[in-house]
Amino acid sequence: MGGVSRRAILGGTAGVVGGALGVAAGGSPAAATAGASAANSTSPTTPASGPTAGEPTTGQPTAGADGATAGRIGPSARRRWAACWATAQTAPTPTDADAIAGFTDTTIRSTLRLSAGGTTVRLRFANPFGTTPVVIGPVTANAKPVLFGGEKDVVLAAGATIVSDPVYVAVPDGGDLVVSMYLPGPTGPISFHRNVHATGYIGNRPTNSVFLLNGVDVEAPGRSVIAVLGDSITEGVGTPDNANLRWPDQYAARFRRRPAIANLGISGNRVLLTDARFGPSGQSRFDRDVLSLPNVHTLVLFLGINDIQQPPSQTDPERLLQGYDQLVRRAHDHDLEVVGATIGPFKGWIRYTDELDQVRNDVNAVLRQGHVFDRLLDVDAALRDPADQARLRPGFDSGDGLHPNQAGAKAIALAL
Repeated sequence: MGGVSRRAILGGTAGVVGGALGVAAGGSPAAATAGASAANSTSPTTPASGPTAGEPTTGQPTAGADGATAGRIGPSARRRWAACWATAQTAPTPTDADAIAGFTDTTIRSTLRLSAGGTTVRLRFANPFGTTPVVIGPVTANAKPVLFGGEKDVVLAAGATIVSDPVYVAVPDGGDLVVSMYLPGPTGPISFHRNVHATGYIGNRPTNSVFLLNGVDVEAPGRSVIAVLGDSITEGVGTPDNANLRWPDQYAARFRRRPAIANLGISGNRVLLTDARFGPSGQSRFDRDVLSLPNVHTLVLFLGINDIQQPPSQTDPERLLQGYDQLVRRAHDHDLEVVGATIGPFKGWIRYTDELDQVRNDVNAVLRQGHVFDRLLDVDAALRDPADQARLRPGFDSGDGLHPNQAGAKAIALAL
């Protein structure tokens, strides 16, 4: 909606309706006119709602001299949005002290690296695992106010997603957006992403978690979105915090005009099994995390190692291949191209065995036949050590045998 908030419009409507009802009930026309005038006037002692001169604005249409909103009142004008930053959420566990306790009278600040930039953005907030409504706001993005239907705050219903009004703020490709969100609370337990490998702040206290905020879209005609459904390797484990050297970051940086990428990696995530700490399985979160994004064109499916190495281990390659096949079918139902990744080497990891590695090799052999995905991202070939193909190349190993470092992440980016 435009620069006049819904609350102001509803208030004005109520005044006009009340005046009309006064006439119908026997009140004078003069009284009705006075009632309507009062509803549309501003007290000289009370500033009008909305930004003042010199204050940053969201750039939305403003009210004209006759009080009408410039632009249409009703559903937002259609815009073409592309998800340029995203994160996949999980429910808090008892060890996640901040998310499980929730917040009261707290400001949370997050610095987000946008894969694709533009001059207009909008924010998305979600609480899929929440059980009570949460009030969010005021919110700012690079110090610009973020509104919700013209209001400075909004109620996020339990299990719901909300989208902000457009915010006119210029951010270049690969630039940062700093989002500050006030939670009056008490919120109760809230949905979050445990580790985005970038430092934010709860008040003045640092955190690597992001709470409730799960996406930034940029108005970007002509840009399609690549959604990466992944695990810790996609999330950024093995690369340094605050460096933005995760493999999707490095992939985006290859291009002069960067693609819009949604990083939906969750550490420990699997294709088949849901885990209290490591989140819903790839199959169960696909609709919420991938299909809910605007303008997705390509899905990169980068899951499987945790199905094999994490107890209870999936030792039947066919079950994992069935899981891939189901995700491909559902993606194709929505006209998405699916790029699937082979499973990388993990010898040296704490749960490595030759038997589990054989399961990995059996899955990869089928994937390389070209009958599962539309295209293949051969992570295994990009990362393995020629001298011992069950291991990461020494220069790609972050030190634990499973997670590639920033050089390994670059090798994945170059292989896509």
